[in-house]
Amino acid sequence: MEYVYAALLLHKAGQSVDDKSMDAVLTAAGLKPDKGRIKALLAALDGVDIDDALKSAAAMPVAAAAPAASGGTEAEAEEKKEEDEDEEEEEFTAGMGSLFG
Repeated sequence: MEYVYAALLLHKAGQSVDDKSMDAVLTAAGLKPDKGRIKALLAALDGVDIDDALKSAAAMPVAAAAPAASGGTEAEAEEKKEEDEDEEEEEFTAGMGSLFG
């Protein structure tokens, strides 16, 4: 996922999305870039209009989660776990918003 984020960051900044710049962004983020993963992502992005892809992704409706089986403790435990993860993600993103104003 970091590789996609790096490509999106470069695109948003108006920079060239290439091997060298991807490597620099990932290194700056404290990661050890994998040249093979960078090349694979760049090959997948070849010919893709990132702006159009982002617009179409934002326009897609989010599907509702399937209802859990009634009375099953395993289903209840899974639902509770998902709720906890959602709460943690909301707390994290709320804190990130203050960084970027």
